[in-house]
Order: sequence, then C-alpha cells, then structure tokens
Amino acid sequence: MNASDRTPADLLRSALAADPARPLLTFYDDATGERVELSAATLANWVAKTANLLQDDLSAEPGDRLALLLPAHWQTAVWLLAASSTGVVAELGGDPARADLAVSGPEPEDLEAARACGGERVALALRPLGGRFPQPPPGFLDYAVEVPSQGDRFTPYAPVEPSETFLVLPGGEELTGEAAVARAREDAAARGLGPGSRLLSALPYDNWEGVSAGLLAPLAAGGSVVLCRNLDRLDTASIDKRKESERVTHTATRTAT
Repeated sequence: MNASDRTPADLLRSALAADPARPLLTFYDDATGERVELSAATLANWVAKTANLLQDDLSAEPGDRLALLLPAHWQTAVWLLAASSTGVVAELGGDPARADLAVSGPEPEDLEAARACGGERVALALRPLGGRFPQPPPGFLDYAVEVPSQGDRFTPYAPVEPSETFLVLPGGEELTGEAAVARAREDAAARGLGPGSRLLSALPYDNWEGVSAGLLAPLAAGGSVVLCRNLDRLDTASIDKRKESERVTHTATRTAT
C-alpha cells in the first residue's frame, strides 16, 4: 500500500514492489474443488498479459467500454486490473450491445448476451488451471488460447489518468480510478484491514461490495484475499477449517461472521 497510489493498477504495482512472492489472491471454487494461489508476481504477470491482449490484439483504447459478464473468479480480478492498466472502462454486467468489447464466462446465457457486442468478443472457460474450451464458442476468442503468448510486461501507449472512469457498476454509477482507490481504502479501514490482513470473501462480483471485498480493499490495505465461489456448498466445520488453513483474519459473506 502506497499513499501515492491513485488507480487499482497502482495498488498492484505497490504490492509487487513490496513482496513479489507474497500470496495475494487465493481462489476456491467449491463446485469443482479448484484451488489457485497467485502471488503478487503471478497476478501481475497475468494482468500484464491481459493488458497486452487488450491493447495490441483487441485494439482497445482508453475510454473504450468493456462489458464484463463474469462471476467472482481470479480471472475476473485479472480483467479488472488489466482494464485499470489500459484505461479501458470495465462495466460489471454491462450491456454488450452498447459496449466496444465483451468478455464472457462459459454460461450459455452470458455467451448469448455477449453476442450482441459489435466489437471484439472474448470467452473464458473458467476451467481449473486456466484451461481452454474443448471447442471455442463461435464468434469468440478463447482467452486461454490467446493470452499465453502475450508479453510479460505492459506499458500503455498513453498514460492512464486516475480521473478517468475505471468501473461502471450495475445501475450506472461510474467510478474513476482514484475514486475506486479512495473507496477501497475507506472500506479497508471500516473492515479493520491492514498490512498482512487476509480477507475471505464469498461475495459475487456483481456490485461494489463484492469487488471491494474480493479484490480492491485487501489490495489497498496491503493485505490479501481468499476469494471463494460456491462457498455455500460447504458446512460450517469445513469453512472454519479453511479459515484456519488459509490464516484468514476477516470475512465477507452474505451471512458474515
């Protein structure tokens, strides 16, 4: 955490500079048994590759609108931070018909909605280990196929201004990069997060609370996140065991404890 950070991408850079090997985002999907742990260096590498994909292969420019039709997932966190890195505006559950680009998960209803986008369309299989689709959806680029060959470092063609819109929430509220960072810091303080805090979040990425708890507030505090999808499949004893094994210090769930 650095007081001069003004965008979510800045927060990631500070985390990387502070301790590249520190686990920054640990993801569980309790429907599949998947567990992925990303250090600051690994997360930054995925973000750089995705930002290069956006800027070079998809020709995205600052201010372009990206309809993000993805659940709470480590790859969704990557796309949010890549949008911040490039100046692309991420719209949570945005209308693909009004967007310049669309990024969809594998659910048929999301893919069908994304087809309304007249620009580039990217699909994520969201399979364990970042696996690709057995058969890519027609009309979409397969993220898992396209991203590995991208560069490991990213430099934007134009500086990303903190005063420009970074995120559009369902309902239409727009947040600039610096407003998102300021709000994330406020949330971190309200939750009692600080350096070394480890927040378990089972909230979806469908509103500010979910994105804040599941990514930005821990990042702003110098902490880390354990992002859990389908946590409701576990009983209380299993959740408690996870909290202990992951050294969780705070939680954010629909029935927070």
